Amino acid sequence: MAAYPAIYNANRVGQIYEPDFQNAYERGLAEFKAPASQDSPRVLAWLIDVQVDFVFPAPTGRLTVPGAVEDTRRTLEWIYRNVHQITQIAASLDTHTPFQIFYPSWWKNRQGEHPAPFTVITADDVRQGIWQPVTEPVWSIRYLEELERDGKKQLMIWPFHCMEGTTGRALVPALSEAVMYHSGARMAQPTYLTKGTIAHTEFYSVVEPEVKYSKHPEGGLNTRFLDMIAKFDLIYVAGQARSHCVLETMNSVMRHFAAQPDIIRKLRFLDDCTSSIPGFEKATEAAINQFVAKGMRLVKATDPIG
Repeated sequence: MAAYPAIYNANRVGQIYEPDFQNAYERGLAEFKAPASQDSPRVLAWLIDVQVDFVFPAPTGRLTVPGAVEDTRRTLEWIYRNVHQITQIAASLDTHTPFQIFYPSWWKNRQGEHPAPFTVITADDVRQGIWQPVTEPVWSIRYLEELERDGKKQLMIWPFHCMEGTTGRALVPALSEAVMYHSGARMAQPTYLTKGTIAHTEFYSVVEPEVKYSKHPEGGLNTRFLDMIAKFDLIYVAGQARSHCVLETMNSVMRHFAAQPDIIRKLRFLDDCTSSIPGFEKATEAAINQFVAKGMRLVKATDPIG
């Protein structure tokens, strides 16, 4: 097949448009050779939060990661070049509602004002009365204390993003077409994993919240999904943001499979298909270097599968 199918236009990666799913599927079907179920090795493409709000520049993207359009372009071209070796695509979708602990709506000061986006709220701020939760006071202070005790990222108030029912929550349109193309070419069903809907906790990692919330059925570690990825021979990871959702997902994977180094050695981190939020680069790269020391491999989108 050609390097890239006719449905792919590199100049449209950073554009909003209605994906042509029928054409993408038919183009993929025309390239069908063998079903993905027969693959050896079995290769997973794990795409983390490649969504409009994270990828597209403002004002379309509400929480833009610098460099994300170019990352996504390289990711798409990697998929198209390797479509007959990629067994399955799994894509996570950060998904939020108006009232969550990391949004201005959850907090107010003595004057009744809500915090501006990118305000950091600490447990000490709450003890001093600088910020107070508008509900769930016991949980809220416990949440902040657990974040700080466990060395997690401090609570950041984020602008409203990836809201349920908005364009910002959607996968980048060009990526949606690529997933559909892959389905036709490989007779493979993609996996979509919604995360971030629990109001009481941040959910950077795809597979677990920052603080476990036992009152919700998805408030713990998603071992079912982790068991699924462990069955693949190679696990390629890309997405946004490198410093937050990608990093914390990898932290979860490393912890869960700490006693199974053979699974960690399956990980392939697409180094040029993910970028950090400015200000978090140093800590992010230090953590990634630790993952590499444990067996994860850094690769480029142009490297052969293996």
